[in-house]
Amino acid sequence: MPKGNGKIIAQNKKARHDFFIEETYEAGLVLRGTEIKSIRAGRINLKDSHARIDHRGEMQLVNMHIAPYEQGNRFNHDPTRSRKLLMHRKEIDKLVGLIQQKGYSLVPLKVYIKNGVAKVLIGVGKGKKKYDKREDLKRKQMKRDADRAVKESMQ
Repeated sequence: MPKGNGKIIAQNKKARHDFFIEETYEAGLVLRGTEIKSIRAGRINLKDSHARIDHRGEMQLVNMHIAPYEQGNRFNHDPTRSRKLLMHRKEIDKLVGLIQQKGYSLVPLKVYIKNGVAKVLIGVGKGKKKYDKREDLKRKQMKRDADRAVKESMQ
């Protein structure tokens, strides 16, 4: 099964607006207690989250918000705690080399369930400048206008 396939739970649409995504990697999520139940219920937010590689060489997903499970009582978790990501050592070493270059970041693109397991699609992106964002918006608007014109001419 290719990367990114499965039941999509959450997407970070702002990531593709703010970054040029060059490569994507699939990573497993280490979760505690009732977190998977909240994820399956769709109570997750990727906005403002990012991944980093700590001094031990482990990947962490920082600032991802998973709402506490309503039936979880005292077994609930901290909503924005750092969560460990599971990847092969060779992939992590390759990412260390990429993010040491100027302007590259690790951005979570989407969270999905694949074969009963929560996965995160991580993108290696270079930040866009303001003029790049405007250019993308213009291109998208022109495509929308062209599609609309073709649709109207067929009627």
